[in-house]
Amino acid sequence: MVHRAMMTVCRAMALVGGLVLIALITLVCVSILGRALNGLLHSMGDFALAQTLLDLGIGPVTGDFELVEAGMAFAIFSFLPLCQITGAHASVDIFTSKLPPWGLRVLKAAIEVLFATVLVIIAMQLYEGTQSKMRSGQTTFLLQFPIWWAYVASLFAASLAALVACYMVVLRFWAVLTADESLLETDVQ
Repeated sequence: MVHRAMMTVCRAMALVGGLVLIALITLVCVSILGRALNGLLHSMGDFALAQTLLDLGIGPVTGDFELVEAGMAFAIFSFLPLCQITGAHASVDIFTSKLPPWGLRVLKAAIEVLFATVLVIIAMQLYEGTQSKMRSGQTTFLLQFPIWWAYVASLFAASLAALVACYMVVLRFWAVLTADESLLETDVQ
């Protein structure tokens, strides 16, 4: 029951992260095409048409770098909870494939503790960074949106990743103590 709810939340977060990533990719493509079109028109000497298109909003997207910078951190943190709960992190099992089942369970529990520790520290540092950016009132250069907005989005996703990592620590230790890994089975579809 709890695991199913956690999986649902993790999948939803990954879906939101994916949608943000698609939006960022689209933004970059539109900006590159607009910049190329503007450059082409300028190289052809058609400054009037180039300016008209810019006035209509056809051209490079103002602040595209700022939006990508803010959105990428959120997108990355959005995928971490699903990756954590499904154990989908990259791994090399050349040495671990020879371990007995109990040794593998202990190793996975230790790795889970390490992941949880790192993700909790990241979330705590993001919280401190968010507080700092809110106090300073910093804004982005071109779009002038408060920098803390991006920090809050990333903090939310990182906090969920840390929560899921701590949940997985409990499940891994349960598997070590009981030799029952049924709670760790996930359907990733």
